[in-house]
Amino acid sequence: MKEELVKKAYEVAKERYAEIGVDTEVVLKQLQDFHLSMHCWQADDVKGFEVQAGALSGGIQSTGNYPGAARNIDELRADILKAKTLIPGTHRLNLHEIYGDFKGKVVDRDEVSIDYFKSWIDWAKENNTMLDFNSTSFSHPRSGNLSLSNPDKGIRDFWIEHTKRCREIANAMGEAQGDACIMNVWVHDGCKDVSVNHYLYRQLLKESLDEIFAKEQPMMKDCIEGKVFGIGLESFTVGSHDFYTAYAAKNNKMLTIDTGHYHPTESPADKVSAVLQFVPELMLHVSRPVRWDSDHVTIMDDPTMDLFSEIVRAGALDRVHYGLDYFDGSINRIGAYVTGSRAAQKCMLRALLEPTAKISKDEIEGKGFQVLATIEEGKAMPWQAVYDEFCVRNNVPVGNEFIKEIEAYESAVTIKR
Repeated sequence: MKEELVKKAYEVAKERYAEIGVDTEVVLKQLQDFHLSMHCWQADDVKGFEVQAGALSGGIQSTGNYPGAARNIDELRADILKAKTLIPGTHRLNLHEIYGDFKGKVVDRDEVSIDYFKSWIDWAKENNTMLDFNSTSFSHPRSGNLSLSNPDKGIRDFWIEHTKRCREIANAMGEAQGDACIMNVWVHDGCKDVSVNHYLYRQLLKESLDEIFAKEQPMMKDCIEGKVFGIGLESFTVGSHDFYTAYAAKNNKMLTIDTGHYHPTESPADKVSAVLQFVPELMLHVSRPVRWDSDHVTIMDDPTMDLFSEIVRAGALDRVHYGLDYFDGSINRIGAYVTGSRAAQKCMLRALLEPTAKISKDEIEGKGFQVLATIEEGKAMPWQAVYDEFCVRNNVPVGNEFIKEIEAYESAVTIKR
């Protein structure tokens, strides 16, 4: 009965959108090709599977102690697969290096190799999932405040070797899946208080990156990510946005825009049309900052809507990749996965349902009132009926039906951990 109601509502929505020149069938095909890169670290609060893993350090923090976090690789994979059954479409998985299949072996980060990720490649093939990757500089005895920018050559070389090996792993993943693996480089490097060696640290970071990127890896794509500050490193960030934007533009690298990594009044959406003039592609890490880089679960707020709208309006769908990057340990973690992923999809759907060509033409012709009115009216159009239809076609729960499935999974699985 519910599917019949969804179908009826969709047919009405289809007609309404046709009146403003939008073909919902075309939009549904575009949304089917919208692949999120789900972040593995949501399921276990960024702990990973290293034998000697300790508390989080290096400018990041996960808060909350809701029961049921994944404790090992099997539980993590089970949680990810459960989440995927509740999110329409097909999606990628983004791994940090600390999530290798180490099987109880102590493997330091400058010793890591593809051997520890072969089971991930097999798992991904079995579950129709493409993999992305990240180097991991935080939460390690050698992390300190500085990694790739450390004046100590021994420490710096350790992290250079780690990152080189991560690129090799990403390339092997890309070869195995027949699709380039996107590897993100973010390092926490910075200073807690007043410092005077800013130029030196940035010079060392540039030299480290030059060495890391020297070898071509054809089946992976490099992206680099800046930040305003990290916890305990509030006064100075070596890899600032200016640094990485300049480096990406000069070296033709992909730039990562993390929606939590800007000042509260700054718009990540406005970066899209600016930096795409100079860099080949963008990677998004979508989260929700509450007053700072707090990594709250993505919702349909104005900044996220603006970001996806800007991508569509810029005609950049084929130049942007979409990752999630929140880790909330205060609520059901699978629920956070599903809620944030579906919110991101809804933001993209609403952006795709905008009559962009007409609005653009009106603006160029000086019809400012028409532009404003059309955008405002679009907010009340029946986009939810289109998303419900998308869920039905992908055989996943419609509306809030997924809540019951997550509650049942919690009762049967996660609460017993």
